[in-house]
Amino acid sequence: MNWQPFWLSLQVTGTAVVGILIVGLALALLLARVSFRGKLVLETVIYLPLVLPPTVVGYYLLFVLGRGSFLVEQLKIELLFTWQAAAFASMIVGLPLMVQSAKAAFEEVEPEVEEAARVDGAAEWQVWWYVTLPIARRGILAGLILSAARALGEFGATLMVAGNIPGRTQTLPLAIYDAVQARRYDDANFMVLVMTSLAFTGLWLVYHLSAAVRKREKRFGSSERRRSS
Repeated sequence: MNWQPFWLSLQVTGTAVVGILIVGLALALLLARVSFRGKLVLETVIYLPLVLPPTVVGYYLLFVLGRGSFLVEQLKIELLFTWQAAAFASMIVGLPLMVQSAKAAFEEVEPEVEEAARVDGAAEWQVWWYVTLPIARRGILAGLILSAARALGEFGATLMVAGNIPGRTQTLPLAIYDAVQARRYDDANFMVLVMTSLAFTGLWLVYHLSAAVRKREKRFGSSERRRSS
């Protein structure tokens, strides 16, 4: 098997995850804490890649990255048919899972806990770093793992904006498609096994984190009932 698609997939996914973490946390915090006109529209747009066909998402991305776009005309940045375009597409399709999970985690943080930290003299960044993030960390991590798994398996949008160029933009899902088309079933079987193992590990980690949260909440609820009695 040619390992180039595997390493390229890791490169693309790693870059996408950085963007997902930064943009996802900002959007999740905005949606969880701020009320503004058009909030529902923004949230709907963020979640659209979850329900739209990947080729439709890729078609929209062609307008963002293609000729005549702000990136090309004003910033002179051309990303089409590069691995960076694949990373951008993977970030877009994985972002909704991160926002959804992180938003729920932020909403579960009690405002009284953050306010108590402010009363004790903590600055806003200290409240965020030492109170909000530690409490919401499991939900954030679960969202990050799910979005990374989604980014790793992206096919349609990547094909639209980055193509399927061996050694340059051919990620593991695209290599599997090529192997099946060429009837190289041994290579396809191995690559499918690799993808399945990575996806299984990611889902197992998410389930493990969710189980830990439920166990902690159950223990916390039991201790609260004992104190009240």
